[in-house]
Amino acid sequence: MCNCNIATIDQGNASQCPIIEEPNTDATNFFDLLKDSYEPLWDGCMNHCKLSVVTQVFTIKSDCGLSEAGYDKIIELARNILLKENRLKKNFYVAKSMIKPLGLGY
Repeated sequence: MCNCNIATIDQGNASQCPIIEEPNTDATNFFDLLKDSYEPLWDGCMNHCKLSVVTQVFTIKSDCGLSEAGYDKIIELARNILLKENRLKKNFYVAKSMIKPLGLGY
């Protein structure tokens, strides 16, 4: 068991802690999704994160029977309306690859 705590690490004594192995692919994908769930759609945005917007538009696509082309047109419009610095995924293919690690159908 590691006797380290945040204070110890902050003081530069991290060498006392055991080496922790790198996360596997599944863990890395999970951590990427977790990051996307906290990253705002643009700096200063308080209402939406990258993941929430992608999942909401996927829900609209599913509920309304939109094609991939319809999804892309909605995203294109939204990206043109939003601030230039927005982090909205640019199309269906990129958004699909973002949520694929969730293991949900799309």
